[in-house]
Amino acid sequence: MNFILSDGLNRNALLPFTYTRPVAEIRIGILTIREKWDKWLSTSCSYHTETYLAQKFPMHSKSENTVISASYLPNAKLVELIKNLKNKEAITSDGAIIAYVTDDPKKEFNPSEYSTKVFEDEPITVKNTWDIFSKNHKAITADFELLTKGRKSQPIAESNTVINGAQIFLEEGAKVSCSILNAETGPIYVGKNAEIMEGSIVRGALALCDNAVLKMGAKIYGASTFGPYCKVGGEVSNAVLFAYSNKGHEGFLGNSVLGEWCNLGADTNTSNLKNNYAPVRLWSYETEGFAKTGLQFCGLMMGDHSKCGINTMFNTGTVIGVSANIFGSGFPRNFIPSYSWGGASGFTEYRTNKAFETATAMMGRRKVEFDTTEKEILERVFEDSAKWRSY
Repeated sequence: MNFILSDGLNRNALLPFTYTRPVAEIRIGILTIREKWDKWLSTSCSYHTETYLAQKFPMHSKSENTVISASYLPNAKLVELIKNLKNKEAITSDGAIIAYVTDDPKKEFNPSEYSTKVFEDEPITVKNTWDIFSKNHKAITADFELLTKGRKSQPIAESNTVINGAQIFLEEGAKVSCSILNAETGPIYVGKNAEIMEGSIVRGALALCDNAVLKMGAKIYGASTFGPYCKVGGEVSNAVLFAYSNKGHEGFLGNSVLGEWCNLGADTNTSNLKNNYAPVRLWSYETEGFAKTGLQFCGLMMGDHSKCGINTMFNTGTVIGVSANIFGSGFPRNFIPSYSWGGASGFTEYRTNKAFETATAMMGRRKVEFDTTEKEILERVFEDSAKWRSY
């Protein structure tokens, strides 16, 4: 069987992160959604996503294909149901389509053509941006069990203070020195060649992915995920950084999500709680207004390639698009469109040639090429986000 992960109906609700990736490439827990499905299905899934993303994230179709909504995370019961699906059969949950088998994956799903099975359990879903951090504890716990079952952790150095060591796993090449690791509240996973530097205090759940670094004296509260090659310091609570992003210095980041190639300047602080303790509203690209999250704690959502200068302050529930550059004193607005340049005193348009120079330099430092495919994706984002910029 050929498996395809579809953006489904939730792509717009997951902007700005899905401007530059399919839903399946969102990282929650230790792995991306695609990596989870690949492991559970013992195969390599492809994508059904926006046309402009398809060159980087292609679809591979065959005579028979199982199309899965990437907003659903796998578990044993759901995977068993999906593996047993036959042509023209579908799985639903609360009326929403989870998966179906078709000979034409590009054709729009027509429920009248399918016999339906109902998935009774409640799966973990990623249908809104704030799901990424608010459901991260469950996702880390599930991935930890998947990745470590039947395996033995690398030894933890005696210089560390360890609490509930059975829930701590170090992959090959991981380094942890002179730190406090408390896994009573959730597992702690340290990926290949990742490092926790001296003096760090970690309370699980934590996913420190391959080649990521916790800098000296970092204070990490669960449930947080720092993707491959991320560098993190200061105080962090319940935040997800996808990959290659930096929060390398002091300052607080809480209940937040950062995409790839982001950088927070020294002493950047995010508010994750309103002064009146009211539920947080967050900008929604889908409704073009501020959506009710139902959450009391919600901080910063920052799209790929966006950055801020030192001492930047972000209000509760701030959404920043792709390739924005924020700096200066005061609190900037709580919705900053893609390709914005400025701060509380006002914004101008961040031209693509300047943004691409920065992307080339940042990616080059990590020996990653800013190639034509990346450029074309970001040019499309510039065009699609133009209506939000009214400077």
